[in-house]
Amino acid sequence: MREWFRNVVVAIKTVLQGLWVTLHTMGRTYQRKAFTQIYEYPEVPVPVKARYRGFHRYDLTACIGCDKCAVACPVDCIYIDKEKAAVGKGFRLNGFTIDYTKCMFCALCVEPCPVDCIFMGSNYDLSCYSRDGCIVDYAKLPLEMAWGQTTLNPTAVAESKVLYEPVWVKGEPSPFESAQ
Repeated sequence: MREWFRNVVVAIKTVLQGLWVTLHTMGRTYQRKAFTQIYEYPEVPVPVKARYRGFHRYDLTACIGCDKCAVACPVDCIYIDKEKAAVGKGFRLNGFTIDYTKCMFCALCVEPCPVDCIFMGSNYDLSCYSRDGCIVDYAKLPLEMAWGQTTLNPTAVAESKVLYEPVWVKGEPSPFESAQ
């Protein structure tokens, strides 16, 4: 009988400890500020960790068109449109497209690249109103954006769909080199 009373007391004590943890956590939740009060999101970007895997960064000048990133992609979201270069060896990239409606941001496309032309960036915001806005052709983006010097944004992605020729072709002088 004594053991039964002791089990009842232990059970009540355990329930009260759990209730105290729940009430304490609920109280702390109501004391903290809302997310939008801490981070003024559109004006002040949310800080991300150093190893964050955001939208890709792609270097047109380094890419040799080997298709290793497209082969390594488990969901087949990378499409490379290339043709044999008229000048020298290699390929002319007409398109390097990533479909972000399929991409799972696993970074498996980064490792097999022999020239390190594709890597994961820290941008996390590419909101759009249609699925077409989630398909990004890095060969047709403005160079600063494709090379990762500025952030990828929906407006530039929409404008890149109007272009018909790649912005830069391997073998041609870089616009950055001619400006300097």
